[in-house]
This record gives sequence, structure tokens and C-alpha cells, in this order.
Amino acid sequence: MFSRNKSGAPASTSPEPSDPARAAAEIEKAGAPVKNGSDRKGRPTPKRSEAEAANKRPLVPNDRKAAAKAAREKAREQRNVEYRAMQTGDERHLPARDKGPLKRYVRNYVDARWNLGEFFLPVAFAFIVLNFIFMQNATMSVVVLMLLYGVVLLTLADAFLLWRGLKKRLRAKFGDVPRGTMMYAVMRAFQIRRSRLPKPSSKKHGVWPD
Repeated sequence: MFSRNKSGAPASTSPEPSDPARAAAEIEKAGAPVKNGSDRKGRPTPKRSEAEAANKRPLVPNDRKAAAKAAREKAREQRNVEYRAMQTGDERHLPARDKGPLKRYVRNYVDARWNLGEFFLPVAFAFIVLNFIFMQNATMSVVVLMLLYGVVLLTLADAFLLWRGLKKRLRAKFGDVPRGTMMYAVMRAFQIRRSRLPKPSSKKHGVWPD
């Protein structure tokens, strides 16, 4: 059943061992990488879970009290810088609500104008004192209260005129008027001029912005 070659030796059923160099060339030609001892990294490849754990950083610091204290110190330092900027007029460090050429124009316009709102607090305080004085006199108490209501209505009307004139100028100069600008202008107009922050750029009324 088995065939024999001419020399009489039985034929081998397994293929002859190939040349190692030829096998490596064929594997390389096929596109498979040939690994030898020099290609190894010399250390085991880390698992995926270990690599992810090494890249993770704690979101919450270990010492929360120290972190909270550092955050408070940073916030206080920022407030001090902003307060000094409002005192000196340094616009680089002003709070976000006061930054920008539009807000600067609003402040200068309000500061240049004589506003009834800037006298409202002293006048209201005077009416409160008068109300205590005439507390026993019902007629005078009503008169004082009505006068106070009249002052409130006059200041509101003056604030409306302030915003109407300012809005026209803002649209002519800047085009769009952001929301909240009216309240920014009116609240500044109701403050005593000396106590306004940021400080007025001019010490007197009548210096209108360009």
C-alpha cells in the first residue's frame, strides 16, 4: 500500500521543514508582523482597567475644608480687586455687569444729568421724620403721606424721561440695547451721586458723553 522511492526508503507523510528565513519572508510578505526578542517591551501590558485608573484624578479634594478656605480667600481677593477698580475706574478689573463701552456710556449719561432719584433717599427720610412728628395729628399725617406719594410719582416720571432720552442715544451709537440696561441706568440714578460705584468720571453734572 505504501509507495517506495527508487532507493527503497518509505515516503514521508509530513512536509519537509521549511527554511526559517523563507518562512519569515513569507509571513512578512503576507502582512503579519514578525516578532522577535528585540520587539518585546520587557514588561507586561497593563490592563485597561489599570490604565483608566491611572488616568483618573479625584474630582473632590481630600481636604475639603482647606479647599473651601482657599476658594473663599480667592473670592475675597477678587472682590477686593473689583472694589478697588470701581473706586479708581480701572475697567480691566470691573465686575462683569459694569464692563464694556455701553455700560460706561450709561454711567456717564446718568452722572451728567440732574436726577430726582438721587435726592429720593434724603427726602424720604425727611418725610419719615415728619410723619413721626405729626403722628398725633391725623390731618398733617395724611398731608405728609400724600406729599411722599407725590415725590415718588415725580421720581418715577423723571426716571422714565431719563430712560427715553438715554435709549435714543444708545440706539444711535450702539444699535442694539441689551436687556437689563434700563434697570442699570435707573438704579444708578436713584443712588446718591457720591456713593455711586463705579465712581463718576466727572465731579460735577453736565459733562455729557460723546
